[in-house]
Amino acid sequence: MEKLTGLIAAPHTPFTSEGDVNYAAIDQIAAHLIKDGVNGVYICGTTGEGIHCSVEERKAIAERWVAASNGQLKITVHTGALSIVDTLELTRHAETLDIFATSAIGPCFFKPGSVDDLVEYCAQVAAAAPSKGFYYYHSGMSGVNLDMEQFLIKADKRIPNLYGLKFNSGDLYEYQRCIRACDGKFDIPFGVDEHLPGALAVGAKGAVGSTYNYAAPLFHKIINDFNAGDMTAVYNGMDSVIALIRVLVEFGGVAAGKAAMALHGIDAGNPRLPITPLNDEQKAVVVERMKAAGFIDL
Repeated sequence: MEKLTGLIAAPHTPFTSEGDVNYAAIDQIAAHLIKDGVNGVYICGTTGEGIHCSVEERKAIAERWVAASNGQLKITVHTGALSIVDTLELTRHAETLDIFATSAIGPCFFKPGSVDDLVEYCAQVAAAAPSKGFYYYHSGMSGVNLDMEQFLIKADKRIPNLYGLKFNSGDLYEYQRCIRACDGKFDIPFGVDEHLPGALAVGAKGAVGSTYNYAAPLFHKIINDFNAGDMTAVYNGMDSVIALIRVLVEFGGVAAGKAAMALHGIDAGNPRLPITPLNDEQKAVVVERMKAAGFIDL
């Protein structure tokens, strides 16, 4: 099984001022990420507002990413939706594309009530794209808070194309149990950017995150410093991470992250409701504080 390594960006879905998908800006984002040495993308997830896009939009977004990446990024397509009908349609479409894997979050209104229920749900989804790997998207935002170690152990017997988990939790004890499950066969890319050094310390090899859209060089340096054993440099690098995360916490991760793309000359537009868009003054403050975080010239 091929595993994700290094940085995997969770890109924003850019929208026009009218609120439509800005497909041309996807090309810009892809070129920027390739230039920044990012190894892959996880599209239409939380940061990509996949849940806020229609099925047809999500198909077109996935197709555009394949074209824009030109084989230079490993693409994982998030196909999760409230309705399994939509999830299966999106996953079957993803099966036809030149991508690395599919992924789905657990339904977040009527939720799987047990590990067995979640395994059965994921088995149906993964089977819709049998030639692609499948990652379950573990995130507290879904409200599906089940034991992921047990999920992997049970799913191993049920889902032949299970690659692993996108692990969006700061619980490093659970993370360590997951990377050891089934003799360590699964890929568990880590998904909480501000916890990255801790995850590296307990065995993470790949990381999926939104800040890698605009601050990848900073995180490349942190990973390199960690691998070189320079913990002082890692600590100092996290000064910049903390500063940029403060901005996301204050202004909202998706809205502020989209504004931060202006650091690289990319207009990602506003998020869709119910996320509150930022006004021009707030966007200017976001850009100013991101610059002050000291990672742009790395």
